[in-house]
Amino acid sequence: MAVVIGIPTSADPAERRTTIVPDVVKKLRAAGAEIVVQRGATDGAYLDESSLGEVSWVDSTDDVLAAADVVWVIGPPDDATLAKLRPGTVLMGMLQPYASAERAKLFCDRQITAFAMELVPRISRAQSMDILSSQGAASGYQCVLIAAARAPKFFPMLTYAAGTIRPSRVLVIGAGVAGLQAIATAKRLGAIVEAYDVRPDTKEQIESLGAKFVDTGVSAAGAGGYARELTDDEKAAQAEKLGKAVAACDVLITTAAVPGKKAPLIISEDMVAAMRPGAIVVDMAAETGGNVAGTVAGKETRVGPAHVVGPVNLPSRMPVHTSEMFSKNLFNFLAPMLSEGLLKLDWDDEVIAGTALTHAGEVRHPVVKQVLGL
Repeated sequence: MAVVIGIPTSADPAERRTTIVPDVVKKLRAAGAEIVVQRGATDGAYLDESSLGEVSWVDSTDDVLAAADVVWVIGPPDDATLAKLRPGTVLMGMLQPYASAERAKLFCDRQITAFAMELVPRISRAQSMDILSSQGAASGYQCVLIAAARAPKFFPMLTYAAGTIRPSRVLVIGAGVAGLQAIATAKRLGAIVEAYDVRPDTKEQIESLGAKFVDTGVSAAGAGGYARELTDDEKAAQAEKLGKAVAACDVLITTAAVPGKKAPLIISEDMVAAMRPGAIVVDMAAETGGNVAGTVAGKETRVGPAHVVGPVNLPSRMPVHTSEMFSKNLFNFLAPMLSEGLLKLDWDDEVIAGTALTHAGEVRHPVVKQVLGL
């Protein structure tokens, strides 16, 4: 019997993305899979029943869960939904694996095979499955638009009858996918852009986008392409040199994150206090504690002379394209498991094994087990 992919509505009523789009429906159907979609699950991404193609529509989450072998979600389902998942169901999506030991235990108790897409190994073969990168690119782009809409200055140089307006100075902290997209977007808008990352190997990438690399002399290159946490001495050295660049910018965008941990506080209250009057700060890490002192998730606040924005769920602001990216990432992850319409999990595959959060009643990911104390 063909595998059934289930698409329920999001547990978050503010979520506008969906995990299924027409192109992916066609690919799943060609691979022999069937798709069951809950009515309303695609409304936020402007996809109606006629546009999606050959899928079966049902009225409730319960109907989806009763029919599906594999369930695709944007974020982790709520406890009521998890309690209704059939034992043996395969769950795929952004499951916030480090956030809750209780949720991980519930996956185990329900015998759910949960693939947290945040855990996809950072290897070449898995790049097309990397949801963190695809959604991070959207977040970096959005951060610059948020800043530009609030900035009291033009971003580009402007010549007018009475003279010339100097371009804004933008400083981007963090040169992962989101940070690089922020750099590129700010450059397209005509700003003078500087950028900083604790990983010195990002210097070439930053400069290739036309930005200047801020060198603090501190390196925190970590495993898997991520940054490690800095020591107290390193933080002090970083703050001293970075503070000068922060004081000189008109717009500050921060994107730094450490997987499984609270976002590192990089910009202190004193550094914000030294910024130019009317400076704009957009802290992309607001949801995990923020990189900037005074950031409030989901709020815009005044911190000294600066206007500090703590946006949440940035990818949901542009659901047409982020849904397409998300859905294609999920399909690329699932496709190697499909054989003649049936689901076959190869636990010798490093991508499948490395992305698994739970399977057969146990937490499979060693780092998650350590972080959650399981």
